[in-house]
Amino acid sequence: MTHSVYWFTNDLRLSDNRLLRRACEQSSSISFIYCINPEWFKSNRFNCQTLGAQRWAFLVKSLHQLNSQLNARGQHLVVYFKAPLEVIDHYYSHHNTRVIYCSDQIGLYERQSLTAITNKYSEITLKQSNTFTLYDMHQLPFDLSELPSTFSKFRKKVESSNLSIKSPVQRPSHFPAPLIAPVPWPKSLPKVEQVNCDFDAGEIAANNHINQYFSSSAPSKYKLTRNALDGMANSTKFSPWLANGNVSVQQIMHALQEYEQQHGANDSTYWIYFELLWREYFQLYSVRYDHQLFAFSGISSNKPLTSFYPGRFKQWCMGTTPYPIVNACMKQLNQTGYMSNRGRQLVASCLVNELKLDWRFGAAYFEQQLIDYDVAANWGNWQYLAGVGADPRSGRHFNLVKQTHTYDPGNTFIKRWRGDEVYSIDSADAADWPLSSY
Repeated sequence: MTHSVYWFTNDLRLSDNRLLRRACEQSSSISFIYCINPEWFKSNRFNCQTLGAQRWAFLVKSLHQLNSQLNARGQHLVVYFKAPLEVIDHYYSHHNTRVIYCSDQIGLYERQSLTAITNKYSEITLKQSNTFTLYDMHQLPFDLSELPSTFSKFRKKVESSNLSIKSPVQRPSHFPAPLIAPVPWPKSLPKVEQVNCDFDAGEIAANNHINQYFSSSAPSKYKLTRNALDGMANSTKFSPWLANGNVSVQQIMHALQEYEQQHGANDSTYWIYFELLWREYFQLYSVRYDHQLFAFSGISSNKPLTSFYPGRFKQWCMGTTPYPIVNACMKQLNQTGYMSNRGRQLVASCLVNELKLDWRFGAAYFEQQLIDYDVAANWGNWQYLAGVGADPRSGRHFNLVKQTHTYDPGNTFIKRWRGDEVYSIDSADAADWPLSSY
């Protein structure tokens, strides 16, 4: 038995966490940690930050709930406001820790952090497993280097292979003793602001939502309602909890399969699985293409015919463009940290096609604002729409007038979010763009 560290990342849950069970079974004492990197709150090259107010509030609440669940089992979560390498160095030097448990990582920079740790500390054993995707890498009917070039090809290969989906596992029955005593959260952490959000954070809220959703008739109508611009019941709304790891994709699939057994399968219930496969594809896409996920030309050899206009970008961020449907979606995002899938396609199309802006600035702003931000799905989807990703076409250009007539014929959504407050392009002051939460 060993003294270990379990480093929580995007797996903020106790249930259906095989790596957590393994850590508890193999450790005599263990410290459960979470690293809040100060870099998350600094402006990046796109003048955005990793965590805006909505994302930060959702994360903090998830961490508090995880800590409460650990407290009930004689354990606690130790939160650090430091880069991961500094934290691991502390445990290595002061607590003689030589075993670290950490989920497999999808993001490039997260994978680089793990590599830096193993390169610096040859005595540390890093134990990992998949806690984030539907299938394990070894299950796939192709090597990652041969990832199909489009989602359709990927879906056909996966579905024809009839891959098994692991059943969810219970939370650990026993938690080892804490390696260190509880410590207060760092006082230097950024303030959590009062936000307007329709989603409650944490594992308990995630499970409650799944149970409520599959106890209704909504799954049987999903394909008919999923493109609605507003309304909690119109789409599954699993994404915020999936992104934070409050729930596993296997738990959702298990609930979906139970629903189909009880109520029957149809195009709508299949489409829920279809959307989860899209998520799966982008996770693999992120690992496969590495740095190219963030490149202007994406995975293509051609750069988009766009540039950067600070004033236009600020109008897009603030929801003061000439396009009411875009304005409404952006104001919804800024106030709630969420936007419908249809809305995301429309505002992305506007940024790339109408405003002629570099798609990466839009992706970075989404990263800052969205409570369901997922590095793979976000940047992969933006590449797809900008025509530099896994799309057999050259890009996606939506007719905003036609889309408004289809999805908001009475302007109800636009009026609710004051999208009809329009301005001509390049009329705004470009100073201090975009919004900064801290």
